[in-house]
Amino acid sequence: MPGDSEVRPVLIFTWGNPSRGDDALGPALYDLIEARQNRDNAFDHVEILTDFQLQVEHVTDLRQRQWILFADASVDATPPYAFYRLQAAAGVACTTHAMSPAAVLALYRQGYAQPAPPAYMLSVRGYDFGLGRPLSTRARMHLDEAFALVCRLPLSPPFGEPDNFQQHCL
Repeated sequence: MPGDSEVRPVLIFTWGNPSRGDDALGPALYDLIEARQNRDNAFDHVEILTDFQLQVEHVTDLRQRQWILFADASVDATPPYAFYRLQAAAGVACTTHAMSPAAVLALYRQGYAQPAPPAYMLSVRGYDFGLGRPLSTRARMHLDEAFALVCRLPLSPPFGEPDNFQQHCL
């Protein structure tokens, strides 16, 4: 297992607001991965991070990674989730508010003068984003399926279709 000062090769970055119903899907995925790390010593080569939103400062978290998985709730992903390769967005403006994963990748390329590590998006379908609401029943089922996908991800890209992933990987 990597030491505390070592950068783990895989980063899983989740985000969302735990106080807004299904917007908590990202942090809930973080909790599942963390529990599995602590219980089974699984995911020992994975660093997990979570926040309310992606920001400029998160560009530094991408350094020295073999690959990155971004995970968040979605209002329009086909249930239970969408999983796809991300590309840096062209013409990204730097703001102080929330950023997209594609914008973070573009800022990485701009700031470090090199392409970001391969990055993928896991958009988990949510339905109820009301303030003070718990995760909806359907979103909780999608979360379980998304976590199962994460557990099947190969150790390194390129990835094909999720249905073709080999048994346990991460």
